[in-house]
Amino acid sequence: MGSWWDRNIIDPGKLPLLLALAAFILAFVVVRTVTRLIRAGKGPFRDVTPGGLHIHHAVPGVILMVVGGFCAVGSGRHGVGAGGAAVVFGVGAGLVLDEFALILHLSDVYWTEQGRQSVEVVVLAAALGLLVLGGFSPLGVADVGPEEHEGRTGVVVGVLVNFCFVVLALLKGKPRMAVLGVLVPLAALVGALRLARPGSLWARRFYGDRHRARARATLRYYRRDRRWAGPRRRLENLIGGAPDPTAAGPGAGPRG
Repeated sequence: MGSWWDRNIIDPGKLPLLLALAAFILAFVVVRTVTRLIRAGKGPFRDVTPGGLHIHHAVPGVILMVVGGFCAVGSGRHGVGAGGAAVVFGVGAGLVLDEFALILHLSDVYWTEQGRQSVEVVVLAAALGLLVLGGFSPLGVADVGPEEHEGRTGVVVGVLVNFCFVVLALLKGKPRMAVLGVLVPLAALVGALRLARPGSLWARRFYGDRHRARARATLRYYRRDRRWAGPRRRLENLIGGAPDPTAAGPGAGPRG
C-alpha cells in the first residue's frame, strides 16, 4: 500500500490535487446539505443577511480560491504548505461552483430549473479532477517515453488532429464530449462525426439549407433527450435538490 501510494500520489506530486478534489467534493456536499436544510426550515442554519444584504456563499468561495490559488503557486507540489493551499482552493471552488448558475445568469436561480447548471458543472469538474488524478494527461502527451522522443513529430500531429476533433465537438454543441476528448485522446471523435445538436454553431452554419440533416438532428436529439431526461433529472434532484417551480427566474435580479 505504501509503495503504491508513494509511486502514484506522493512522487508525482499529486497529493495536493487529491486534497483539492476531496475538499471540493466535501465542500459541495456540505453546502448543498446546509442550503437544503435552510430551504426546508430545519436545523439551526439560516441565510447570512447582515444589514438586509444576502451574502451568497460564492463570495467567501472566491476569497478562498484567490488565497488558495496564490498560496499554491508559491508552494510547489510537495510539503504541508502545498497541501494546505490545495484544501483552501478546493473548498473555495466547491462554494463558487455550487452557485455557478447564479454567476452565469447574474440572478438568484439557485432553486430554479436554471440552477441545475450548477450541479452539472460540479459533476463535470469532479469528473475532470478524477481523470487527471487517475493518470490521464491532456492529449496524451505524458504517454511519450524517453525512447520515443525521436518520434515527437508523430505526437505533435496526433495532438493537432485530436485538437481538431475537440473543436468540432464544441462547434456541434457537445461540450461534455469535447472536455472528455481533451483528457482521453480521440474520445472527441465520436462527437465530431455525429450529427450536430440543433441550435449549435455547426447546425446554424451548415444545416440551414439541408432540411433532411436538420430534421434528422432534431429527431435524434429529441429522442435522446426524452430518453435520458428522466434519469438525469432524478440524479440531479438527488444531488442538488429538486427545483422550486415558484422560485424567481433569471429576470428577478440577484438577491444580494
